[in-house]
Parts: sequence; C-alpha cells; structure tokens
Amino acid sequence: MSTSSFSNLISAVAICRTPYKQKFGIPRQPGLVDTKGYIELVGEFNNIDCVRGIEQYSHLWLVFSFHENLAQGWKTTVRPPRLGGNEKLGVFATRATFRPNGLGQSVVKLHRVIQQDGKIRLEISGMDLVDKTPIIDIKPYIPFSDAISDAKGGMAQEKPELISVEFSEQALIQISQYEAKHEHVDQFKQLIEGVLSQDPRPAYKKAKVDPKLYQLALYDRDIFWRVIDNIIVVEQLVSSKVIDNKEHQ
Repeated sequence: MSTSSFSNLISAVAICRTPYKQKFGIPRQPGLVDTKGYIELVGEFNNIDCVRGIEQYSHLWLVFSFHENLAQGWKTTVRPPRLGGNEKLGVFATRATFRPNGLGQSVVKLHRVIQQDGKIRLEISGMDLVDKTPIIDIKPYIPFSDAISDAKGGMAQEKPELISVEFSEQALIQISQYEAKHEHVDQFKQLIEGVLSQDPRPAYKKAKVDPKLYQLALYDRDIFWRVIDNIIVVEQLVSSKVIDNKEHQ
C-alpha cells in the first residue's frame, strides 16, 4: 500500500477543544497542567454507540495530528528542549512535534460523557494539545499493560523543574473579573501559573538576561509576562480575537 493511499484511509474522529489557542506555551507533555477540555466527536463518529462503556476507564489514549506542523515537514534529527536545544537526537528518539507522518499520542483523564444538542463530547483534563487539534483515534488506557513501573525515561526520566510565577495587582483583578463573567472557566489563575511555571521560552533564552515581554494565549485572552530575576511576572491580560502562533515581540 502506498503512503498516499494509506493517508486517504485516515480521517479525524473528533476535534479537541482546549484553552491553548497557540502552540507557544502548550505543556510539553500530557498531565503537567490540570486543566479541562473536551473531545467533540464529528461526522459518523458523533454517535453515542461509539463511546458506549467508555466511562469505565479513568484515562484515555488520544492519537492526534500535529496539524499546524504538517506543512513544515520533518528532519532526521531534532534539538530537544530538555537538552537545552544544543544537542541533536534522532526524531524517533524524541517526542518532537515535527514527525514523518505528523502523528502524536497523549494520555488524558476522562471525567464524563456529555450528550447535548445532538453532540457527543468527552470532558477530559491534562491534555497538551492546541485548540481544534484533529483526533485520529481514541483508546482506553489500560493500567496493567500501559504503566510500566521500571521503565527508563532517558533524558526525560524526571518531571521538568518549575519556575516561580507571580502576578501584578492589575493581572489579579483582570483574572477575577474574567472568571466572574465566564462560568465555564474556573481556576484561571492556576491554569496560567501551571503553564508559565514550566517556562515556555526557547532554551537559548533561559541562560541569559531576557528583558523581552512575552505573550501567551489562553481562551480568548492574551497574557503578557516577562522574566525578572528568574521569576515569571504576569503583568496584564488583554482581550484577543486574533492569535498569532509565533512569539510576540
């Protein structure tokens, strides 16, 4: 079977809805930030029979497409952020997002199945996916076979070190006002702190003084922040309808 004919057999079964509106700032692995999102089944898969019995599982595997990276292709070697962006490893020795077939997989926590207005949605948390990511397949996570207690994680054996996050008085007021107006958004401060504490800056920026003002998009808000004395300081939140997937100067 040729590659082209194989790709014609694959179609999205769902779309993932998350607070992450741009690639910059998304947790680099699932489970690092405990925020909620949804899997919305689409087309012929938007059928309650497709998820019958799924609530007996606490976690799910999501096979998805790195749809925003496909046009940029892939390389045989990459520079993992874990290694400071200075050392190259083979693409198959990493979880790089630029892959030959543009496919990724993540484990997420399943909270409940929602059937409303003709739509089937799975409420999940812990995802590391940009909003509107196409989901290629959904499978149950099986603890006795999927969790290997003595597995070796190579360069990623331990969780990443976190950096302190502080908020200006203005930012705290804006967060409180936003939560009050949006019932579906709770613990917005914790979400911002969880994402930024992993320091999403490029590796080469972390070893020197960095006066740059950064922007991070969550829901429909741009969060502006900078690093001062190795502490991330959130300065303000601004309403945003159009989000640029690149770093803002």
